[in-house]
Amino acid sequence: MGTNEGQVRMRVLLEAASLSLSSGGLARYTSELSLALARCFSEDEFILASDQPFEMPPGPPVNLLRGGGPRTAAERRWWLWGLGREAARQRVDVVHGPDFAVPYLSQRPSVLTLHDLSPWMDRRWHHAARRVKQRTPILFGLGIATMVVTPSETVRKQALERFRLPPEQVVAVPEAAPPWLARVETPPRRPYFLFVGTLEPRKNLPVLVEAWREVRRDHEVDLILAGRRRADAPAFPEEAGLCQTGEIPDAQLAELYSGALAFVYPSLYEGFGLPLLEAMQCGACVIASRALREVAGDAAIYADGSEELTWAMRDMVEHPERMAEQRALSLARARDFSWERTARLTHSVYEEARRRFAR
Repeated sequence: MGTNEGQVRMRVLLEAASLSLSSGGLARYTSELSLALARCFSEDEFILASDQPFEMPPGPPVNLLRGGGPRTAAERRWWLWGLGREAARQRVDVVHGPDFAVPYLSQRPSVLTLHDLSPWMDRRWHHAARRVKQRTPILFGLGIATMVVTPSETVRKQALERFRLPPEQVVAVPEAAPPWLARVETPPRRPYFLFVGTLEPRKNLPVLVEAWREVRRDHEVDLILAGRRRADAPAFPEEAGLCQTGEIPDAQLAELYSGALAFVYPSLYEGFGLPLLEAMQCGACVIASRALREVAGDAAIYADGSEELTWAMRDMVEHPERMAEQRALSLARARDFSWERTARLTHSVYEEARRRFAR
C-alpha cells in the first residue's frame, strides 16, 4: 500500500531495468537513490517500473512502489510506447531514466542520468554499448530529456562539450556509498590488495595484475579481484596469490574492504567510481588512478601505469605505519558524501524539470 493519494505532492517513475543486474554501479545507483528519495520525501511517491523482471530494493518504505510492465505487444517497445503508457497509468509527474535514456515521446517532464561518456570514448571499453551510443545522442539532439544529471563535474563538462547541451539543463549530483557499509573488525589473514567492480577492459586490470606480480616477487601479498565478469573482461590464468572471486554478496563487502592492505582502482576512466567510495567508507587505504581525483580528493594515493602502481603498492607493503593516517583520510573523505544528499539534490532536479516542462 502506498501513501494517501490526497497527500501525495509528487509522483516520480524511475525506470528499473538496471535492478535486473546482479551487481554493478547502475544497480547500486538505482537501488540506493530510490530508497533515499522515498525516505527523504515521505509525501511523494516513487514508482519503479521496467519491461524486465527485477527485485525491489531491500526494505522499501511504503512510498516506494512497484509499477507494471508492458501490457500489449506495442508496449513491448518499452522506450517508445510502454514506459510512457505506464507513466500515464501511474499518473506520474516526472519520469527518471537512471541508465542513459528517457521515453522517446516527450509527454511529461523527464530526467536522464548520464553516468559517464565511456561509450563514446574507446570502442574497446564496451562490447555491447551500440544502443546507448546511438540512442542517447538522439535524445539530446531532439531535446527530449528535460534535465540531465551527471555524477561529477568532470562528466558534466564533458557532456556540455560533446553534446552541446545548455549548461542550465545539466546538473552534477554526486553519489555515495551505501549507509549500511562501515568498517568492521576482520580476522587475521595474509595481507591482500583488493579490487572490487565489474571486470571489464576499462578497469585496466592487466596493469594491476602486472604491478602486483612485481610486488609479490619480494613480499607475500595476495591480490583479490572481486566482481561480475563481463564477457569482454581480460582473462588471467590461475596462479598462487591471485584470487578471482566473482560477485561478492553485499553482506560480505564490509569485511572484504576493511581487511584489505589497500583498495586499488586503476581504472582508465570513471564517471564517479562507487567502489572507491565504498572502500573509503570502510576505512580502506586507497590507491587509484588520477581519473578518480574528483571523488577521492586528497584521501588517495594516485598512480597511473605499471611503474607508478608497482611503486605505490610496494610502498604500502613496506611502510605499514602509514596505514592509520591513510585510513583516517579515507573515512573523512567518505563522510563528505551521502545518499540523503544525493536524493535531495536529485529531487531539486525533478522540481526544475517540472518547471521547465510547464513553460
